[in-house]
Amino acid sequence: MAFRRALINTVLKRSQSDLRLHCRSIGGGSVAAPPVLPAFDYQPKPYTGPLADEVFQKRKKFLGSSLFYFYQKPVNIVEGKMQYLFDENGKRYLDAFAGIVTVSCGHCHPEILNAIFEQSKLLQHATTIYLHHAIADFAEALASKMPGNLKVVYFVNSGSEANELAMLMARLYSGNLSMISLRNAYHGGSSGTIGLTALNTWKYSIPEGEIHHVINPDPYRGAFGSDASAYARDLKDHIDYGTSGKVAGFISETIQGVGGAVELAPGYLKLVYDIVRNAGGVCIADEVQTGFGRTGSHYWGFETQGVIPDIVTMAKGIGNGLPLGAVVTTPEIANVLAQKTQFNTFGGNPVCSAGGLAVLRVLDKEKRQQHCADVGSHLIERLRALQQKHDIIGDVRGRGLMVGVELVTDRKEKTPAKAETLVVFENLRELGVLIGKGGLHGNVFRIKPPMCFTKDDADFIVDALDYSMSKL
Repeated sequence: MAFRRALINTVLKRSQSDLRLHCRSIGGGSVAAPPVLPAFDYQPKPYTGPLADEVFQKRKKFLGSSLFYFYQKPVNIVEGKMQYLFDENGKRYLDAFAGIVTVSCGHCHPEILNAIFEQSKLLQHATTIYLHHAIADFAEALASKMPGNLKVVYFVNSGSEANELAMLMARLYSGNLSMISLRNAYHGGSSGTIGLTALNTWKYSIPEGEIHHVINPDPYRGAFGSDASAYARDLKDHIDYGTSGKVAGFISETIQGVGGAVELAPGYLKLVYDIVRNAGGVCIADEVQTGFGRTGSHYWGFETQGVIPDIVTMAKGIGNGLPLGAVVTTPEIANVLAQKTQFNTFGGNPVCSAGGLAVLRVLDKEKRQQHCADVGSHLIERLRALQQKHDIIGDVRGRGLMVGVELVTDRKEKTPAKAETLVVFENLRELGVLIGKGGLHGNVFRIKPPMCFTKDDADFIVDALDYSMSKL
């Protein structure tokens, strides 16, 4: 980690002339003036707490060194309101990353806060050994959003927990051990889900069990382009030659999040689900980042591929910042857990259930899926126009408000523009944009804001990117 930070510092100190050797801009010249954040009618409260340097020193002393942070000088975020964040000095930032795709309805959304506060005043915790209406009401509402026979809900506290439970279900139900996931996938950082994850950045050298990774159906970088059939044949070959011929299950995101907003080749899941089921396995959709209407075109990411999974996992946006996750499956698969006692102390506690139910209601009331479709199409259209101006933009991809912008130094070779990405990343912060990074090489900007993000916000981000890239 120390070496990585030293490398980043070295990169950021490179001269403007050095960077021009790696990045060319079409259209010449730089933007006349830096763009200005859209107007926002909110005044943050005066902050009197510890400042960034003190917080940083305390964090270094008492928290694990494995925790990474963004930016040369970390930002001390002290308040949030809808799609905006405020630092210790009251500076406003457009949150284009939503707490790593977690804040769905908006920071401190009043209706969600009210539901949490009201439940907290009555009962915070009791566990499922007693009856309480909040968990049942939430499960009913969530099940109503699912297609087919996906009607049984298990509540957990995170996406990693959800994927751990889904893997357990798959193995118990199928009677097989082998799990299959995609290269470039991220499914969690627990000792079990690290095996499903297929990015070396996130993996420790520990036993991973019977887990296999097949070629990623990546239309931009994949070996077979957008040919879903070729990728499906690779998976079939892997089952035939790399396993006993029987598998427990297959898990995938529909748009890979940590991997850099990579949308799977069209039609891939429909082909693969048939292959996996014929090999005795179940199909798991990881909706931790793509769920709840974020893609705009559909409520769930897997619907974009025209499939119905056997198990669906979710977290992040389900709670708008609450520690909440869920697994939804069929009654038949759910019944395998009845062989023993399955229990989660905090899963579906009254406060999280009340907050989660409020999230579902707000998303419906404010028509956020349609909003993501409208704003997302506007954002992607503007980003693709920007791609025509700046050669450094190799690819613009995604759906709704789950968008990736991949930077390369050579469009033909698709060489990751690692150094340039870091410079633009820092410049965006100075302009007031907090954005995500992803991909194995960290050269993909991840634009995944709260779903209340507007077209004016989208225009500001594109203008900020244009301004920053024009200065390279």
